[in-house]
Amino acid sequence: MQLTRASLETDRNDFLAAGYRLPDFDFDRIRANTLKNPVWIHFGTGNIFRAFQANIMQRLLNQGAVETGLIAAEGYDYEIIEKSIRPHDGLTVLATLKADGTVEKTVVGSIAEALILDSANKTDFSRLKEIFASPSLQLASFTITEKGYALSDARGRLFSDVEADFDKGPDCPGSYMGKVVSLLYHRFQNGGLPIAMVSMDNCSHNGDKLKAAVHAFADAWCERGLAEPGFCRYVKDAARVAFPWTMIDKITPRPDPKVEAILDSDGFEGLNPVITSKNTFIAPFVNAEECEYLVIEDAFPNGRPPLEKGGVIFTDRETVDKIEKMKVCTCLNPLHTALAVFGCLLGYRLISEEMKDPTLRKLIELIGYREGLPAAVDPGILDPKAFIDQVVNVRLPNPFMPDTPQRIASDTSQKLPIRFGETIKTYLRDPSLDVKDLKMIPLVFAGWLRYLMAVDDQGGRFEPSPDPLLEEAGAYVKDLELNSAPKDLSVLDGLLRNEKIFGVDLAAVGMDESVKKYFAEMSYGKGAVRETLEKYVK
Repeated sequence: MQLTRASLETDRNDFLAAGYRLPDFDFDRIRANTLKNPVWIHFGTGNIFRAFQANIMQRLLNQGAVETGLIAAEGYDYEIIEKSIRPHDGLTVLATLKADGTVEKTVVGSIAEALILDSANKTDFSRLKEIFASPSLQLASFTITEKGYALSDARGRLFSDVEADFDKGPDCPGSYMGKVVSLLYHRFQNGGLPIAMVSMDNCSHNGDKLKAAVHAFADAWCERGLAEPGFCRYVKDAARVAFPWTMIDKITPRPDPKVEAILDSDGFEGLNPVITSKNTFIAPFVNAEECEYLVIEDAFPNGRPPLEKGGVIFTDRETVDKIEKMKVCTCLNPLHTALAVFGCLLGYRLISEEMKDPTLRKLIELIGYREGLPAAVDPGILDPKAFIDQVVNVRLPNPFMPDTPQRIASDTSQKLPIRFGETIKTYLRDPSLDVKDLKMIPLVFAGWLRYLMAVDDQGGRFEPSPDPLLEEAGAYVKDLELNSAPKDLSVLDGLLRNEKIFGVDLAAVGMDESVKKYFAEMSYGKGAVRETLEKYVK
């Protein structure tokens, strides 16, 4: 069996006998409809897109609920299109890794067209302009990571390609956002047609991040006389160009060799992963957990496909915000970060293996149920406790999910203020809650300080995950060693008062001494992290 249209036809019985769910629609008719009347284009063709959005569209196609497929566009790593999507006729194998140990295998075929977002690629860019000029186009969605919307560095300096695009105008842009806004400008020039620009990236208020980038380009071009003045009015008119907020949640790790082995044993050929020149690890298959949430603010000025039939939840902006805060601040992300920090210290290589550790499992239960749940935002359409139940009992223990604490530990300094600091702030605001009752959150903070030493619980060195503040924060502990002698931990005071890292001044809220105490105990010697956890968790 091969992952091609031809093989799907000639080897269909083999696919079915091996347990694969197959596309159940007329490819040629759907492709012809899509080319003539495009409805949905998606930018960013990584694993999450092929495992989630593409599969949602396949459900709609199989139901007969829509008559057009997806258009996939890649603006960062063109080799994803050239080496993974086009050679397989837009098909992807989705391996859904279930908590009961079974694997659901689906051939996803909803991508009707795959294009490279490169203004120097005249053929593809002309086609993209044609798509954006089409009255039928209802939405352009994005999974390009939060960094994809950034136009400047941490010091506020414009990236060189963005600065060049500001000065050159929309004709031949080189930056990602410049290319996107150039297409939007072409839509404006062809009647000012309405459209929804929908960020589906896993970041807070994602629609505003996309909107800010689009508006910045429009302002720059209009101010320089490089675009018609009406373009600024167009992109800032929510009745014509909307930027809905969304909340997305689905764990989709990099393609796993164990999944590749399963597909090989089924008789698949040619599914080998590829590492591109930009170091993207891609494969014709993706693996993902079964749980998934996509909640979208229902703001679509040109209409939208019936995505609710594929499992999408539509609601208002306020509710999207509540669900995002529920997930990120209390019910999932804080648990993930706690496991990441202590998993690295205790030598674990899989999140699912950590969930077999009674102490670590108890730790995240206390963080979620005892400390987080009283501060959780209740969005009304999803129950916070039920969400935590699923995280603790189904998602994190899933033995088939090859997610690692090392991956989750990336950028921890950027995550702490949201994943824990917001809960502390809620406790400070709510007279019915007492910040002194928070015991596990300062334990995690102490664990992160211990992690910054880059020495595991057995005294071995390890390489901390990438983090923009790793060097700055690590400087506070660089002279500390594992030993049994008392330490003067006043050296930590500057770090513990850093509101950008912890969300609050830990000294001002009376939590700094607890963090120091826990940290001192974890630094007592080999095995001290384990002993400290067991002492306070149990």
